[in-house]
Amino acid sequence: MDTAILIVQLLVSVILVLIILSQVKEGSGGLFGSAQSTVRTRRGVEKTLFQITIVLSIVFLVISIIVVRL
Repeated sequence: MDTAILIVQLLVSVILVLIILSQVKEGSGGLFGSAQSTVRTRRGVEKTLFQITIVLSIVFLVISIIVVRL
């Protein structure tokens, strides 16, 4: 059971990293921000990826707490 939880945690973390990296826009400063401070609304695929990122982050946090408690 412990091994299964660790494998799930590994898969969630890899998927989370890939989704976060796919959200980085070219020319907008990337992960480190930019000098421009424009406010945009997320639409379509960008909104879906953002929501998946939030869900996977929560799942990763819960799995991490479970692993520590075992």
